[in-house]
Amino acid sequence: MNTALLRDFFLWCAVVNFGALLVWFAAFTLGREWMYRLHSRWFRISPEQFDTIHYGRMAIYKIGILLFNVAPCAALWIIGRT
Repeated sequence: MNTALLRDFFLWCAVVNFGALLVWFAAFTLGREWMYRLHSRWFRISPEQFDTIHYGRMAIYKIGILLFNVAPCAALWIIGRT
């Protein structure tokens, strides 16, 4: 397996993961009330806690994408240039 193939793999992983993050963000911003009603049936949670949980999890997911997809892709790109 060569570095170009691995670089493309990590690049596409980042694209797919950022797409999933974008869908999550869109669902959260456009359907927040519906999502809150659904989750508040199962758990006792305030709207502030609901927002905090979602924004925090989105931040953790984004950091994971950067660490596990974008950083290896950039490293492989740098290696490939030398």
